[in-house]
Amino acid sequence: MPSRAKPSANSSKLDQVVAEARRNREEREKGYRERALKMYPWVCGRCAREFTHANLHELTVHHRNHDHDYNPPDGSNWELLCLYCHDNEHSRYLEAATAVWAATASPPLPSSLSPISRRC
Repeated sequence: MPSRAKPSANSSKLDQVVAEARRNREEREKGYRERALKMYPWVCGRCAREFTHANLHELTVHHRNHDHDYNPPDGSNWELLCLYCHDNEHSRYLEAATAVWAATASPPLPSSLSPISRRC
Protein backbone atom coordinates (compact mmCIF):
# COMPACT_ATOMS: atom_id res chain seq x y z
CA MET A 1 0.00 0.00 0.00
CA PRO A 2 1.53 3.36 -0.98
CA SER A 3 2.29 5.71 1.86
CA ARG A 4 1.06 9.24 1.80
CA ALA A 5 3.69 11.90 1.65
CA LYS A 6 3.74 14.33 4.53
CA PRO A 7 2.51 17.76 3.53
CA SER A 8 5.37 20.15 3.09
CA ALA A 9 5.61 23.35 5.10
CA ASN A 10 4.86 25.31 1.93
CA SER A 11 1.65 23.42 1.14
CA SER A 12 0.55 23.72 4.76
CA LYS A 13 1.18 27.47 4.68
CA LEU A 14 -0.67 27.73 1.35
CA ASP A 15 -3.63 25.83 2.82
CA GLN A 16 -3.72 28.29 5.73
CA VAL A 17 -3.60 31.31 3.40
CA VAL A 18 -6.37 29.91 1.19
CA ALA A 19 -8.53 29.06 4.20
CA GLU A 20 -8.08 32.56 5.63
CA ALA A 21 -8.90 34.17 2.27
CA ARG A 22 -12.08 32.11 2.03
CA ARG A 23 -13.11 33.04 5.57
CA ASN A 24 -12.51 36.73 4.85
CA ARG A 25 -14.53 36.53 1.63
CA GLU A 26 -17.40 34.76 3.39
CA GLU A 27 -17.44 37.39 6.15
CA ARG A 28 -17.40 40.21 3.60
CA GLU A 29 -20.16 38.55 1.57
CA LYS A 30 -22.29 37.88 4.62
CA GLY A 31 -22.16 41.53 5.58
CA TYR A 32 -23.16 43.03 2.24
CA ARG A 33 -25.52 40.18 1.35
CA GLU A 34 -27.49 40.62 4.55
CA ARG A 35 -27.65 44.38 4.04
CA ALA A 36 -28.74 44.01 0.39
CA LEU A 37 -31.46 41.52 1.32
CA LYS A 38 -32.81 43.98 3.91
CA MET A 39 -32.64 46.91 1.47
CA TYR A 40 -34.11 45.44 -1.70
CA PRO A 41 -37.16 43.31 -2.49
CA TRP A 42 -36.37 39.64 -3.02
CA VAL A 43 -36.81 39.83 -6.79
CA CYS A 44 -34.24 39.24 -9.53
CA GLY A 45 -33.38 42.57 -11.11
CA ARG A 46 -33.31 41.03 -14.61
CA CYS A 47 -35.92 38.30 -14.95
CA ALA A 48 -38.20 39.49 -12.10
CA ARG A 49 -38.32 36.04 -10.50
CA GLU A 50 -39.58 36.32 -6.91
CA PHE A 51 -37.90 34.61 -3.97
CA THR A 52 -39.00 33.33 -0.56
CA HIS A 53 -37.09 32.01 2.42
CA ALA A 54 -37.24 28.55 0.81
CA ASN A 55 -35.25 29.56 -2.29
CA LEU A 56 -33.44 32.69 -1.09
CA HIS A 57 -30.09 30.91 -1.46
CA GLU A 58 -30.59 31.21 -5.24
CA LEU A 59 -30.66 35.02 -5.08
CA THR A 60 -27.23 36.63 -5.33
CA VAL A 61 -25.80 40.10 -4.88
CA HIS A 62 -24.22 41.42 -8.07
CA HIS A 63 -21.72 44.28 -7.92
CA ARG A 64 -22.61 46.63 -10.72
CA ASN A 65 -19.01 47.80 -11.19
CA HIS A 66 -17.62 44.25 -10.70
CA ASP A 67 -15.55 45.37 -7.67
CA HIS A 68 -16.51 43.06 -4.81
CA ASP A 69 -14.66 45.23 -2.32
CA TYR A 70 -16.70 48.35 -3.13
CA ASN A 71 -19.73 48.09 -0.86
CA PRO A 72 -21.14 51.55 -0.15
CA PRO A 73 -23.60 51.76 2.75
CA ASP A 74 -26.41 52.93 0.46
CA GLY A 75 -26.14 49.75 -1.67
CA SER A 76 -25.70 51.72 -4.88
CA ASN A 77 -23.19 49.19 -6.26
CA TRP A 78 -25.48 46.20 -5.75
CA GLU A 79 -28.36 44.56 -7.49
CA LEU A 80 -30.04 41.30 -6.60
CA LEU A 81 -29.90 38.71 -9.38
CA CYS A 82 -30.92 35.06 -9.52
CA LEU A 83 -28.10 32.57 -10.08
CA TYR A 84 -28.86 32.32 -13.79
CA CYS A 85 -29.00 36.04 -14.50
CA HIS A 86 -25.88 36.61 -12.37
CA ASP A 87 -23.98 34.00 -14.35
CA ASN A 88 -25.23 35.55 -17.60
CA GLU A 89 -24.12 39.02 -16.47
CA HIS A 90 -20.60 37.84 -15.70
CA SER A 91 -20.42 35.93 -19.00
CA ARG A 92 -21.38 39.11 -20.87
CA TYR A 93 -18.76 41.08 -18.93
CA LEU A 94 -16.05 38.54 -19.82
CA GLU A 95 -17.09 38.48 -23.48
CA ALA A 96 -16.95 42.29 -23.64
CA ALA A 97 -13.51 42.32 -22.00
CA THR A 98 -12.29 39.68 -24.47
CA ALA A 99 -13.63 41.69 -27.41
CA VAL A 100 -11.82 44.82 -26.20
CA TRP A 101 -8.62 42.84 -25.77
CA ALA A 102 -8.95 41.30 -29.24
CA ALA A 103 -9.58 44.71 -30.82
CA THR A 104 -6.50 46.24 -29.23
CA ALA A 105 -4.15 43.26 -29.61
CA SER A 106 -1.39 43.42 -32.18
CA PRO A 107 -2.35 42.02 -35.57
CA PRO A 108 -0.65 38.75 -36.50
CA LEU A 109 2.51 38.85 -38.55
CA PRO A 110 2.16 38.34 -42.29
CA SER A 111 2.85 34.73 -43.19
CA SER A 112 6.08 35.73 -44.93
CA LEU A 113 7.42 36.98 -41.59
CA SER A 114 6.03 34.24 -39.42
CA PRO A 115 8.78 32.16 -37.78
CA ILE A 116 6.81 29.01 -38.57
CA SER A 117 6.74 29.62 -42.31
CA ARG A 118 10.41 30.53 -42.58
CA ARG A 119 12.71 27.57 -42.94
CA CYS A 120 16.46 27.84 -42.68
